[in-house]
Amino acid sequence: MTQQIVVGLIVGLAALYAMWHWMPGNWRRVAAGWFAAGSKRAGLVDEERARQLAASLGKSAGCGACESCGGCATTSKPVASSGEASVTRSS
Repeated sequence: MTQQIVVGLIVGLAALYAMWHWMPGNWRRVAAGWFAAGSKRAGLVDEERARQLAASLGKSAGCGACESCGGCATTSKPVASSGEASVTRSS
């Protein structure tokens, strides 16, 4: 029985790690802020340590994780210069 509980905990922690690693960057930063705020509310960390925790957890997970290649970065639309007319067609 104890072995099954230990294995279940290990599998659960591995699933949480994998979910955190592959989570989109914006979600990871928001979740890190929530976790740090909850830790501060519970009295586990002080204000400064909560900020450090949120910054640390919100960082990119490294190579292969979402946002590490910059492919999801928002790009601004090019603005037409004053000499060019901007035409928008609707179908």
